[in-house]
Amino acid sequence: MIGIKEIASYIPERVRDNIQLAAKFGKGSDFIRERIGAIYLPIKEPEMNTSDMACRAIENLLNKSGVGKDEIGCLVLCTQNPDGRGLPHTAAIVQEKLELPRALAAFDISLGCSGYVYGINIVKGFMDSADLKIGVLVTSDPYSKIIDSKDPTTVMLFGDAASATLLVREDSILEIKKSLYGTDGRGSIHLINDGGRLHMNGRQVFNFAATTVPHLVENLLDEEKMEISDIDQFLFHQGSRYIVETLIRRLKLDTKKVPLKMEKTGNTVSSSIPLILENSIQEPRVRNILIAGFGVGWSWGGMILTRKQK
Repeated sequence: MIGIKEIASYIPERVRDNIQLAAKFGKGSDFIRERIGAIYLPIKEPEMNTSDMACRAIENLLNKSGVGKDEIGCLVLCTQNPDGRGLPHTAAIVQEKLELPRALAAFDISLGCSGYVYGINIVKGFMDSADLKIGVLVTSDPYSKIIDSKDPTTVMLFGDAASATLLVREDSILEIKKSLYGTDGRGSIHLINDGGRLHMNGRQVFNFAATTVPHLVENLLDEEKMEISDIDQFLFHQGSRYIVETLIRRLKLDTKKVPLKMEKTGNTVSSSIPLILENSIQEPRVRNILIAGFGVGWSWGGMILTRKQK
């Protein structure tokens, strides 16, 4: 059965001090700590591209897992900010840079904050249909490429990061269970790239997340015939501290079961869930994990992961 065996990440060393930045917009440190949740935002170097971040994450994954380059059967890269204008696809550029095998299926998917949940099933499905033993899902979406430094709605929120997730047919750690997805294109106007700059209606993004995600979680648990108490961790996309804490209140969750990991990363789009899951996969006490991504599109997806019993 195909499942997740390992996760690695890459976070740029260069950071932006969000509290200092907030002061320029007349915001205090309380706003950053209590509403945004990101004290520092990692920002890629100007010469670094989406493919470079992806390569760093994959190299870290290979070193961590001991898997050889020639063992990878497929590579799926999730990004909405590809190299150049997206032609050729960034996954092909990564293949060449890392000298991965030519007998490799490598392609991009264009999804934002729900992308990791979608990507897991895309890789799993491709591995199933092509009878592959090993696949890799990469998230690399540096929003710093399109952030307007004068826009307080976005410049204090998004950080750059990449992740690489190893999926295997045998010896996985996390089994992939039930998943649910949804799309509502009516919300597409509220988070867009307009002329190379990101524009976001923060109030509409919050309203969407606060109403859609609780239903997603409840429906997912119903489908799997599970209760909230059966889940050891709820890993929500780290849109902002305020969004995550709102979901905790609306679902009446134990805060100890809902990690917040954005103080030093901010909103890293499709990388936010795997950045937390990278730690959770190493914690044997965490058996059942519910992950939920939501954002641009509107698009949302939820999935339950269960630790395999030895």
